[in-house]
Amino acid sequence: MSIAAYKRTISETESPRQIERRVLSNVTAEMESKYLAFDQAATSGDRLALLAEGLRDTLWYNERIWMTMRNDLAENANALSPDLKAGLISLALWVETHTNGVLKGEKQIKPLLDINRSIIRGLEGNPMHVME
Repeated sequence: MSIAAYKRTISETESPRQIERRVLSNVTAEMESKYLAFDQAATSGDRLALLAEGLRDTLWYNERIWMTMRNDLAENANALSPDLKAGLISLALWVETHTNGVLKGEKQIKPLLDINRSIIRGLEGNPMHVME
């Protein structure tokens, strides 16, 4: 199956919300598999070594997802309320800033995971558990 046909099949079977949840869930799972070693590393040098082992690519992918969401939120056609859009754009900017700190070995990954998990729960339509 060609990539175009695959994308068309996905878009015909999943809503944009489901696609966002799936993509964010996948990158979050990848980050979860690597974050403990990084967050518990004794030095920033140890953290930088872990980044070189593939974690950097995962973090960049997470940041690209957030940049894409931020760009979508800024579109006039986005139907979310202005307050929700502003809050999510602010969150996307925070993710970008925090990720840069992680990539320098200065910040921990767990706050990024916490944000992603909250958004995933919201996309699942489970507002009672968004802030767990």
